[in-house]
Amino acid sequence: MNPTLETLFDEPEKRYLQSDELNLLSQYVSSVPERIKVYRQLRDSEVQVMQPVADQLQQRFSKVPEAALKRSIQNGLLVLRYAAMAMLMDDPSFMTKRLQSWLPEMVAAYDTLAVDEALHQLLAQRLSSSLTGQQFALISPALEVTQQLLKGTVASNEPPLIGVL
Repeated sequence: MNPTLETLFDEPEKRYLQSDELNLLSQYVSSVPERIKVYRQLRDSEVQVMQPVADQLQQRFSKVPEAALKRSIQNGLLVLRYAAMAMLMDDPSFMTKRLQSWLPEMVAAYDTLAVDEALHQLLAQRLSSSLTGQQFALISPALEVTQQLLKGTVASNEPPLIGVL
């Protein structure tokens, strides 16, 4: 669950929730039906979302070994599933917790940064066209976390500046 919301429930023995805290909780609760609807839609249409992305990647990166493309697409499926769960919980930090331990290392180990960046861009485009604007706004924070992690991969792959000073 969203860490901000979690803290609301931490110390009920000390005080009642303030109006702004109740408003925050109310906003989340009122968004739950739409979050569940989007989650189900993503769950039920995973193949229809990912297949066009995979097809475009294969065309765009025809010189990349098939095994590397397959690995990136499988990672993309995992990212989509994690993004759906993060969206359901309204917790983009869930993405960081789940991805930072393996995604940057996989990208670096298999040298698939260009493929993975393209995959995530295509995935975001596909989701923005298959979801309503409101629905896409629910999942986009989770997708942005993935982009940030990939950008972090760029920084970590740069050679150290030894002897510059």
